[in-house]
Amino acid sequence: MHELSVCQALVTQVIEIAQENSAREVLMITLHIGPLSGVEPALLVSAFPLAAAGTLAASAQLVIESQPLRVHCQTCGADTEATANRLLCGICGDYHTQLISGDELLLANLELMT
Repeated sequence: MHELSVCQALVTQVIEIAQENSAREVLMITLHIGPLSGVEPALLVSAFPLAAAGTLAASAQLVIESQPLRVHCQTCGADTEATANRLLCGICGDYHTQLISGDELLLANLELMT
C-alpha cells in the first residue's frame, strides 16, 4: 500500500509547516486529489492515522477534495472536462489534448492551532 508512504511524506511536510508557524497542533489538512494522481483517496484516509500517530497531526481531520480531469485542446483551444480513459476535447472531440488538471496530489490548506 503506497498510500502509507504518501501519508508519511505528507505528515513530514505538514509537521515542518506547523513547526515553522509555532503551531501546537494541526487541526485540519485539506488535499486536492485528481483521478490520475495514482492515489486512492479511501486508502489514503485509512493510512493517515498510522502515519500521523504521535505527531502534531495525530488528531487532525483529513479533508480530500476531488479535482476534475481537464484538458486543453490543441486544435480548437477549448478547455473542457474529460474522463480518465478518454482524454478528448469536449467541444470538437479531437484527441490532440494536453492535460491541465487531474493528476495532482496537492496540499491545499492547513488549519493550525498556535
